[in-house]
Amino acid sequence: MRTRRVRPAAVAGMFYPADPQVLEAAVTTALEEAGSPSGPAPKAIIAPHAGYVFSGPVAASAYARVRPLRGQVERVVLLGPAHTVALDSIAASGADGFATPLGLVRVDTEARDRLVERGRVCVSDRAHAAEHSLEVHLPFIQLSLGDVAVVPLVVGQVPSSLVAEVLEEVWGGPETLVVVSTDLSHYHDHGTAQALDRRTAAAIVAKDAEGLGSGDACGLFPVRGFLVAARRRGLDVELIDLRTSADTAGDPGRVVGYGAFAVA
Repeated sequence: MRTRRVRPAAVAGMFYPADPQVLEAAVTTALEEAGSPSGPAPKAIIAPHAGYVFSGPVAASAYARVRPLRGQVERVVLLGPAHTVALDSIAASGADGFATPLGLVRVDTEARDRLVERGRVCVSDRAHAAEHSLEVHLPFIQLSLGDVAVVPLVVGQVPSSLVAEVLEEVWGGPETLVVVSTDLSHYHDHGTAQALDRRTAAAIVAKDAEGLGSGDACGLFPVRGFLVAARRRGLDVELIDLRTSADTAGDPGRVVGYGAFAVA
């Protein structure tokens, strides 16, 4: 039997608590404080990936929308940007699972292998090894949806059409949720960031992929590609939450923006 390959947690204890009980309490509290919003069950969410003290409440507002899908969603397609390596492709992981302090998250290896065989993505464990943009979502996925598989994809500087094509391959039905990981503006003062992020949020809601520029979101490439796919399918994008790190735990002189969106 082939030895299972596990991608270990890289940012536990930095971006989120390493202690399982503390982590579970933090995520559960954030989800409960987000409430039980109404509205159609989303096919996808867009949510941030910073340290939980900064972006956790905003991410929770998106995951609160998917909690009612527990037991229905079996797979999460998780896309995020590359922060640690230069990447001009979409990179899957060669791992069979991703470890978090809460346990192992299974990788949908069949879906991954199909994408690789069809030349849509490559396998790069180096791109995943230290990448936080996907990892910080996993505890929210575990506690919102339970034991689901993931298709973790690090998206480099690639055409939006390629991201949209990959999504078409794994879009599935109600058993599949898409999660796009991104923060918004970086390192402006609070007022400037608010203005920039309102403009960015409006473009996302309008599914205007070309209306997003390089300084608008660190997850520019996965977001653009997802918006192309959402537009093709006639989906609606709803803004749920829009804040900066100054609203949660940061210095108002130098902030990062966070947005949460539901797509149905």
